[in-house]
Amino acid sequence: MDSRQRMRPIDPRLLAYARTTRAFLAGSVLLGGVGAALLVAQAALIADLVVRAFQRGQSPLWGPLLGLAAVTLGRALVAWLTELTAHRSVATVKSTLRRRLLDHATALGPGFLAGRRSGDLATLATRGVDALDDYFARYLPQLALAVVVPVVVLARILGADWASAAIICGTLPLIPLFMILIGWATQARTDRQFAGLSRLSHHFLDVVAGLPTLKVFGRAKAQAAAIGRITEDYRRATLRTLRLAFVSSFALELLSTLSVALVAVSIGFRLVDGTLDLETGLLVLVLAPEVYLPLRQVGALYHSSAEGLAAAGKIFEVLETPLPEPGRRPAPPVAGTDIRIDGLTVRHPGRAQDALHEVSLLLPAGRTTVLTGPSGAGKTTLVNVLLGFVRPDAGRVLIGDQPLADTDLASWHAQLAWVPQHPHLFAGTVAENVRLARPDATDAQLAAALAAAHVDFAGPDTRLAENGHGLSAGQRQRLALARALLADRPLLVLDEPTAHLDPVTEAALLDTLGRIDRTVLLITHRPALVALADHHVRLPGTPAPHPPPRSPPRPRPPRWPNPGPRTGTNRRPPRRPGCPGCGSPCCSARSPSAAPSR
Repeated sequence: MDSRQRMRPIDPRLLAYARTTRAFLAGSVLLGGVGAALLVAQAALIADLVVRAFQRGQSPLWGPLLGLAAVTLGRALVAWLTELTAHRSVATVKSTLRRRLLDHATALGPGFLAGRRSGDLATLATRGVDALDDYFARYLPQLALAVVVPVVVLARILGADWASAAIICGTLPLIPLFMILIGWATQARTDRQFAGLSRLSHHFLDVVAGLPTLKVFGRAKAQAAAIGRITEDYRRATLRTLRLAFVSSFALELLSTLSVALVAVSIGFRLVDGTLDLETGLLVLVLAPEVYLPLRQVGALYHSSAEGLAAAGKIFEVLETPLPEPGRRPAPPVAGTDIRIDGLTVRHPGRAQDALHEVSLLLPAGRTTVLTGPSGAGKTTLVNVLLGFVRPDAGRVLIGDQPLADTDLASWHAQLAWVPQHPHLFAGTVAENVRLARPDATDAQLAAALAAAHVDFAGPDTRLAENGHGLSAGQRQRLALARALLADRPLLVLDEPTAHLDPVTEAALLDTLGRIDRTVLLITHRPALVALADHHVRLPGTPAPHPPPRSPPRPRPPRWPNPGPRTGTNRRPPRRPGCPGCGSPCCSARSPSAAPSR
């Protein structure tokens, strides 16, 4: 959509997404009509007062003076009510739009957000929505006045002096014409200005997030220079937009001044000839500038609200992105239920090759399935489909016999826990972060989950910075694993859970993972994790890994202490106490019949 298509005095989408806009516009038109009537009355009183003072000699002036004072107070009251209504309406509209934007982005899911720059949505939800202040609080009320006031005032002028009305009718359409021509150029520049702001916001956010890495490699100063260049580009774009706004305002002022001058010259000649009385001439002369004033102010306020219009266009691009059809059926119990993926194909827009092509696999209930594949093989895409974040182009995911596409995602997510490769931690204590998965967990259950994930570097009351700043990647992963273990869901999805761990900690976590008696999907490249697999799936193009030598299946020790009661089936056969399942000599003594072959 180009800038000319977006350049509308009132975006009709605002009426659909922010219903309070309709009442606000109706109120603005009503108040504008009252204000226009008071304006006409004020001009008539001024003309009468002047004529009484200069032509009628001893005529009493107190009546017109009291009337003028009352009308002036009335106009002030109308202006105050218009301002109050505008600010209350803009607060409601901004809150509605911001909530709808965030709710819609959340409903679109991580699959949608992954295709956008991280700073764009944050800019839209903050600076973009706030930019609507000038649009609602000033531009729309003035637009209502520009519709009502010229009509009312021009009607009164026409009743008093048709010659002056003809001059005004001939020059008045030139102002909207120039506003349209100038608005086209202004909108294009404002779009570029807002794009520059989004680019600056995204780049600055990335630099702040990666500042420790930049400092380590000595690149912080180079990025500071890059931010300086982007800031300078944004400053120049802003100044170019302001320069055009000032020039256009000058053009509108000049045009309206010349038009009023024509009316004044015409009135002057007719007053000299005696074909026009003084009171009528004064009335028309006072009202003539008021015909042009609302249009001039609309042109000036358009430039200050243009950034809001550009941001609104971006906001509606998100809001108008269609949501996938939601499932209605509750998810069947995952415990004891196999999960099948049949002929899965996913195509990303703009990509020549499928991210996944006719992939089929089985996640046996209560068993560990390891998924391996090189970078770009589609492991993350497959997980996103399984989690319901991405809809496949072909194929399906079956929970037992029920398609995931027909399943209510909230009930599906309530039965699974997911540990991504880069988990997010919020500012707060360790306990608050881990309890996100299960707010009602007791202290004993929390301690059991932390111990199972080998979180020995911090206590439950240790405070964490935003996103775990100051912790290593491995420590963040262990906290995320503790969160998933505390949730105690029947399906556990782990993406490289030991990628950033040292060998000692990895071996300890392997023991924990080996004790888990639920359905587990592991995405990994590490041979030690592949050795835990009951079922191994290699995506196309995956080189066969080389896990350590393994003996026949062995019994497993009791699982880690349960953080809470959970019902389920398909409990795993126990492994021998102390055996990490790594194929060491202690594994060679187990009975071949103790567990199914892997």
